[in-house]
Amino acid sequence: MSRYSPGKYGTVLDMIHILIGILIMILAVIAFVDPDKNKMLFPVIFFLGSALNLITGRMYLKMYPRQKKKTNAAIGYITAGLLIMVLCVVSAVSLW
Repeated sequence: MSRYSPGKYGTVLDMIHILIGILIMILAVIAFVDPDKNKMLFPVIFFLGSALNLITGRMYLKMYPRQKKKTNAAIGYITAGLLIMVLCVVSAVSLW
């Protein structure tokens, strides 16, 4: 039996999704209210989105090591997280 059971870590993953999701929404509202003044929030928003996908992918790999569908989903999350991280870097470089 795996140390990373879905029941045990599913709740942790849900809490991470809720907390980072709320933080992203708050930062997005602040950024879009006055984009010129708060343009430095965009790389932070991209970073948090990337971190959320990477964390989810990592947790799926740990929770479901033998389920092919979940492993493929984890690879998709990690790929999306890396692509969003590239957007974060491009956004940060273009602002500086």
